[in-house]
Amino acid sequence: MTPANRWVAILLYALPLAAQQAADLAFQPPIGPPAHTAGQGPRIAVDQAHHNFHTAEGRYLPFAALLRRDGYRVTGFTVPFTRESLQGVDILVIANALHARNAEDWNPPNPSAFLASEIQAVHHWIEQGGSLFLIVDHMPFPGAAGELARTLGFHFSNGFAVTASGGLPSPFTFEASSGLAVGPATLGAGPGERVTRVVTFTGSAFRAPKAALPVLSLGPDHVSLEPLKPWEFTPATPRIPVEGWSQGALLEIGKGRVAVFGEAAMFTAQEAGPARMKVGMNAPGAEQNVRLLLNLVHWLGRSGSARKGEARP
Repeated sequence: MTPANRWVAILLYALPLAAQQAADLAFQPPIGPPAHTAGQGPRIAVDQAHHNFHTAEGRYLPFAALLRRDGYRVTGFTVPFTRESLQGVDILVIANALHARNAEDWNPPNPSAFLASEIQAVHHWIEQGGSLFLIVDHMPFPGAAGELARTLGFHFSNGFAVTASGGLPSPFTFEASSGLAVGPATLGAGPGERVTRVVTFTGSAFRAPKAALPVLSLGPDHVSLEPLKPWEFTPATPRIPVEGWSQGALLEIGKGRVAVFGEAAMFTAQEAGPARMKVGMNAPGAEQNVRLLLNLVHWLGRSGSARKGEARP
């Protein structure tokens, strides 16, 4: 297959998947003893006030259901971010937010999904002890989250993270020898919570601040494709080398904590396309993504040994 024909095949395959994703409602993996008594854990608010592609009642329902089984109080967050509205929220989840301009049209420009006042409110809330779980998939989502991410020290490429040799779709497997770091997200509270393998499904790449703890680091074969329009690739599409960039990192800011990830499907369970292909935590080989998600939320919520970052080998 010629390079030009390969890109056409990639485009024809990828577009239907993006358009036909639905939550896998039957997905109920084992999680072990819950971290909290049912309904009494920290409050997790999942943003759905910014044209989010993923919400607690939609494509992120498996995400919400898993964390409810672990004892967390998971609710949708339907109002703008202000100091007042964020009171009482322990963990704020923002997954694939969009500006109103891109709600039905993903073509550039991809302006910020958040008002400057909302970004200031979130930053202040984190400094005072709040925990943010920011999840940003491929273009146009990095454009929508870029200003918020930059205030926290993270810089996204508004593109598609892929392997240079493989193109799209481009699932990545992270292991100890291929970018999976040792830390709170992979150690958990003990041997039974260790994560040795994580799978992501395309997504985006970002540069993390020096103070951040890496979780998923991209290697020499990774690039970020930056097309003029989402999913429209040609051999001339710019390719940005992203070796050493991240798809997952942790950072403490003031009294608060931040987890930033450049891929969204890895934290939910979806069925895509007419063949109902498994994409996410339900995909073959991605079983440990469940444990990664739980470890991350325990770290953000300071649950168990993660309360003081005390996870040990």
